[in-house]
Amino acid sequence: MWIKNIVILILTACFMEFVAWFTHKYVMHGFLWFLHKDHHDKTSKGFFEDNDFFFLLFAIPGISLIYLGKNNPLEDIRLWIGLGITLYGFLYFSVHDIFIHQRFKWLRNTNIKYFKAIRKAHKVHHKHLTKEDGECFGMLVVPKKYFNEQKK
Repeated sequence: MWIKNIVILILTACFMEFVAWFTHKYVMHGFLWFLHKDHHDKTSKGFFEDNDFFFLLFAIPGISLIYLGKNNPLEDIRLWIGLGITLYGFLYFSVHDIFIHQRFKWLRNTNIKYFKAIRKAHKVHHKHLTKEDGECFGMLVVPKKYFNEQKK
C-alpha cells in the first residue's frame, strides 16, 4: 500500500511539471498576464509581486485534496495526489524563488551542471519582457541545449 501511495505522489509531482509548463505558457503568458507581468519587468517595489498570486492559486488543489483524503490516508489517493502537488510546489518555490531569483539569499553559487542549466534556461525565459515570443516555460525539465552548454 505504501509503495502505491509513494508512486502516486512521485508521478503527481512529475506530472505537475507539465501542468506548470502549460499554465505558464498559456495562462500566465495569456489571459492572466496582468498578474505575471511584474515578474518580468520588475515593476513591483516590495518583497511581494502580483505574480505571487499564482502561489495561492496553485496551492488550492493540493490543500483541498490533502484535506479530503486525510481521514483515510492509506486508502484515499486524493491525499497522495495532494501531497504530490504540494511537493512540486515546494520544489518549484525552492528552485524558482530561492535559487534562481534569490528572494532569500541562500543557494547563491553552485557547480552542479543541472542547476546551472536551470538558471540559464530561466534567464533565457526572462529576456523576453512581453507575453509574446517566450521560451523555456518549464522549471525542472531543462532543454537539452542548456544542459549541454554546462558540459563545456
